[in-house]
Amino acid sequence: MGQAVAACAEADPEVEPGRQIDVGDDLETNLAVCDAVVDFSHHGFTRELVGECVRQGKPVVIGTTGYDGETEAFIRESARVLPVVFAPNFSVGVNTLFWLTRKAAEILGPDFDLEVVEMHHNRKIDSPSGTARRLAEILCEVAGLSYADDVRHGRFGNVGARTGREVGMHAVRGGDVVGDHTVMFAAQGERVELVHKASSRETFAKGAIRAAKWLQGRAPGLYDMEDVLGLRDR
Repeated sequence: MGQAVAACAEADPEVEPGRQIDVGDDLETNLAVCDAVVDFSHHGFTRELVGECVRQGKPVVIGTTGYDGETEAFIRESARVLPVVFAPNFSVGVNTLFWLTRKAAEILGPDFDLEVVEMHHNRKIDSPSGTARRLAEILCEVAGLSYADDVRHGRFGNVGARTGREVGMHAVRGGDVVGDHTVMFAAQGERVELVHKASSRETFAKGAIRAAKWLQGRAPGLYDMEDVLGLRDR
């Protein structure tokens, strides 16, 4: 993803790439020349990076996933003094899927069972994907459920009949799949499926660059791609 962001930044006539930061590079010196920072690294490094962004007042776009609660709380606290776009996915299509998922859940109501299926390449280290988690969070928000208590990660053995208060979550890994996500709404006699398939990391990189440009001049706060795309109030 870092390489894809660098390539898209090079190709964008409105962007002048500053630095590409790798393990062991000096953050203070490299960030000093940048107007905004895009993070697609590792969740174990993001806290250090965001801390330096706070010290230098650099807006930051965070696309890394797999955080623990402490790191996420640190990001949210940093957004009190810094403009931050924090999103599990920067694809315009996926963020449209987030919006459509909310609208579909509101329209279809409690008579439909809710399931999320995601597939990624065989080198992905976290599960479920940040995108799948966000989809399940949206379903829980609409249905009045708890992600921690009501999301069921796969099923094995004699688990009994499906309850009405659960969101199924299923992760598939294999090959070089960039990212497939399906949201299922299943009722008696009919099923609605919302599907997004990514074939290139370029779509995520372009969205992250778009977010970095959007952040320029913004007030401190925690934003996501719905803000960037103007979907918040639609």
